[in-house]
Amino acid sequence: MLPKEMEQELIEVVGKDRFTSSKEQCYVYSYDATPGFQAEPDGVIRPTSTTEVQEIVRICSKYHVPIVPRGSGTNLCAGTTPTSGGIVLLFTHMNSILEIDEENLTMTVQPGVLTLDVVKRAEGADLFYPPDPSSMKISTIGGNINENSGGLRGLKYGVTKDYVMGLEVVLANGEVIRTGGKLAKDVAGYDMTKLLVGSEGTLGIITEATLKLVPRPEDKKTMLALFSDLETAAKTVSEIIANKVIPATLEFIDQPTLEAVESFAKIGLPTKAKAVLLIEQDGDEAVVAKDIYTMKRLCEEKGAISVTLAKSEEEAFALTEARRSALTALARRRPTTILEDATVPRSKLAELVSFINDTSKRYNVEICTFGHAGDGNLHPTCMTDERDLEEMERVEKAFADIFAKAVELGGTITGEHGVGEMKAPYLAWKLGDAGVEAMRAIKKALDPQDLLNPGKVFAKESKKRIVLAREGAK
Repeated sequence: MLPKEMEQELIEVVGKDRFTSSKEQCYVYSYDATPGFQAEPDGVIRPTSTTEVQEIVRICSKYHVPIVPRGSGTNLCAGTTPTSGGIVLLFTHMNSILEIDEENLTMTVQPGVLTLDVVKRAEGADLFYPPDPSSMKISTIGGNINENSGGLRGLKYGVTKDYVMGLEVVLANGEVIRTGGKLAKDVAGYDMTKLLVGSEGTLGIITEATLKLVPRPEDKKTMLALFSDLETAAKTVSEIIANKVIPATLEFIDQPTLEAVESFAKIGLPTKAKAVLLIEQDGDEAVVAKDIYTMKRLCEEKGAISVTLAKSEEEAFALTEARRSALTALARRRPTTILEDATVPRSKLAELVSFINDTSKRYNVEICTFGHAGDGNLHPTCMTDERDLEEMERVEKAFADIFAKAVELGGTITGEHGVGEMKAPYLAWKLGDAGVEAMRAIKKALDPQDLLNPGKVFAKESKKRIVLAREGAK
């Protein structure tokens, strides 16, 4: 519970209509899209400007109250859950596109702007903003930046960090800094922009971002390749990249996911196939035609059952939208859906796919797999029921094994969802203890009171069981 005098000070900054500590409103913001981490905040506040954010931060610092910045709550690593209580900071009133600069190919936005609105506004100027997380219809740019979100086009175009040129950020002491800008080159000091992107709201509160835009692709074609087994599909991904073709999208979907998506979308997906690759290429018309031909040939040579090209823009759009709906489709199967992500070098993709299937059987849990195969980023997704504690223990062990295997293969515990609180115990598996301590030092320097999204990224204790077990098995 917040001190009454603190509540009054916050109301003086934003007004009674944009601050609440009511139990009903606090409950709404007590969880995100991650199962098992629900916790009510002590208050919810909606600033309209950077100045108001500064005042809120200074008041919270004065009373030693945590602040959790939050977008649309689509987070999948418990990154926006107020597990330490405090204030949830919403950006619903800071949702403007401030400028499109066609000379410098930039867009300046506030953090509450929806990702899809950024994409559409860029297209309206015949430009292109490539990052496209599956939640883009409802996720916000501020959330994308905090998590360094990826998406279907990550293979060819990169992820959010590759398109953030500058930031306005309120630090834990209430001071404002600006990083980067509309510059093609800038090596003046540390790259604070890159440090803040993906920091999950633990180092500062983003209040404005300058995004890079690129010319809109001239042409795009979409193709679906069907396979009789998962491993052949995964090996085909490596073959395509080895032939120096970089498609805009190269997505992997296993049969259970395919069945769930078709049941949800009803667009005639081939549910008999054991695995599907959804492939897109964009760019110059001649290059697109050449690359699509090459990828079709490679799929057939590696043993694809069939390879078909979308006959129209509408059909192509339906295919990609169906892939984006994978989580929604799978979530209908059981009360709890845990969507994870692990990334390995592309050459190890087939090995990780096989390991995920074996792990599912070993722990007797249902895991479906889809993801951004072109950049080695898979999303093993478990359908379960968090009320079944015994099953949830098996689920946790299964995912711990999968994370450990990804690291063993030269990969990482998360490719795009972030660490948050859910994966914090596994962070040292990837970075080592020294790496985690270096990050802690940065956190302490910028947020000495640990008020900005506390409990995220850094775990109270690491999980060593699986690592030690694997070391003993070698």
